[in-house]
Amino acid sequence: MSNSSHGFSPVLPLTSFGNVLLFLFSILLASAIVFLNVSVSLSILLNTVLRCENRFMYMLSTCLSDICTGVSYYYVGVLDVRDTFDSPTRTLYIAPTFLGLSFMAILAAQADRYHAVMAPFKYSQRMTRKMTLLVVFAYWVYAFFIVGVNNLVTVGVAKKITSIGTFVGNLFALIIMIWLNIRLFIIARFQLDKQPPSEERENKRSSVYLILVVAVFFLGTWLPICCHVTICNFIGSTCYTFKNEGTDPLRILPRVNAALTPLLYIRGCAPLRATLLTRVWRPCCRRR
Repeated sequence: MSNSSHGFSPVLPLTSFGNVLLFLFSILLASAIVFLNVSVSLSILLNTVLRCENRFMYMLSTCLSDICTGVSYYYVGVLDVRDTFDSPTRTLYIAPTFLGLSFMAILAAQADRYHAVMAPFKYSQRMTRKMTLLVVFAYWVYAFFIVGVNNLVTVGVAKKITSIGTFVGNLFALIIMIWLNIRLFIIARFQLDKQPPSEERENKRSSVYLILVVAVFFLGTWLPICCHVTICNFIGSTCYTFKNEGTDPLRILPRVNAALTPLLYIRGCAPLRATLLTRVWRPCCRRR
């Protein structure tokens, strides 16, 4: 029986307790990703003050890509499908692109905070709201340009493009992210303490600490799959395969991060948390 005939059945037959638990976990994970990221997105969109800060534009970009990640996980994680180039049930490289967009958003947010703290005067002149939105728009366009290229060429060429792009992109992105984390930690630990107490200093400190915590969790959940893909591409092998992405622990971890990231935003940002409680969750509870 072909893969397409299994496209709308659970990835594993619900004939054992373990399979049922895995099925429920996948459903709950996808639902948590969508619910939490929609909540944070609405909080940012409903608060004019938050929308005026550049860092919240990167948060919003991360949440929007993770909402799509959660929705796509109902398909690639819960159902009996394989999201590979030669699979009849593939998503045409769209589902993994949303994970990549989240990766780029967090990397851009780190670079933004680094620039803001290291060169505040130049930052205020260069990174206007329009420029920030242009940066966000640019990496979204780039991501889907790569999707278009992969779907227009043959499967063999697409695999080569993806292999080279993944290897180079992961290597440089991880090196940059680790280096920026170290630099931001030094800034938060020493340089900001030397500045006189002010509201601006505290805002810088909280934004730096938040992006640091988000990046640490991001690296912890992404490093295993990045190292695996890099090693497999280097030796020219698929290393090992699972039935689908919902049964592969290395590919489950980035989805777990998509649920953790909005929780970290809520925990680490008081204005966002206040907006979420007063203008998103509380009104919804009253309507119910």
